[in-house]
Amino acid sequence: MPSKPAQSKRTLGAKPRPLKGTVIITRQVHFNSAHRLHNPSKSQAWNVEHYGLCTNPHWHGHNYVLEVSLRGEPDPETGYIMELGDLKQLLNTVIVDKCDHHNLNDEVDFLRGIIPSTENLVIAFWNELAPHIKVGTLHSVKLYETPRNFAEYFGPDAF
Repeated sequence: MPSKPAQSKRTLGAKPRPLKGTVIITRQVHFNSAHRLHNPSKSQAWNVEHYGLCTNPHWHGHNYVLEVSLRGEPDPETGYIMELGDLKQLLNTVIVDKCDHHNLNDEVDFLRGIIPSTENLVIAFWNELAPHIKVGTLHSVKLYETPRNFAEYFGPDAF
């Protein structure tokens, strides 16, 4: 005779038990872009000395990996700080759609006039994203230029 399934301790309609605690969630997105590291106020010799091949006047590109982390307490009804699909859509709208397959020096309005080093890019991305974060708190923006070269920014008040 088959055994009866065990009764769940939770009953239909019971409220889930919320847990308190601060959590960090991260979404990763990818984009490909060209750029040139070049300080126009300096000579070509200075630029070559400081940037090497990265100052090539014909540009060079990277397959960037962007990780954005939010900090907060999970919502007691959903268990989420923010639904990661919503965070992905925000990252695509605010950053990826503007940068992917574009020249970061010339084609991205919010990057005009800056040297698009990885360090400057994480600050610029933070500045673009921060006004759109409505739940949780923007914790960090991390950008991989290569698998071994990356920068991470924790906001203007971090240190």
